[in-house]
Amino acid sequence: MPKLGGSKGSKLHEHFHKDGSLWAHGEMLDGKMHGPWEFFRKDGVIMRSGAMDRGEQTGEWTTYDKAGKVYKVTKMKAPASAKKALAKKPAVAKKAPAKKK
Repeated sequence: MPKLGGSKGSKLHEHFHKDGSLWAHGEMLDGKMHGPWEFFRKDGVIMRSGAMDRGEQTGEWTTYDKAGKVYKVTKMKAPASAKKALAKKPAVAKKAPAKKK
């Protein structure tokens, strides 16, 4: 899990269960989850961890069992924001076909 507080312009944020125990902590950027996040059960055991990109899950997310041991790792698809950025790449000019003699 990357270190919290690493994204430029982001702020650390915490969410809590109704009983006051920590539910999740991570970074917020422009009001959206961004950067590394960790989610916890009410007993304090980690439940899930991974990275967010402006509110969307990205990269590998790890799910933990009730004892806090790795249960599975899921590879997320690229977030829509990344797909839009890739779609905006300028077109590459192609050479005109050579004229026949």
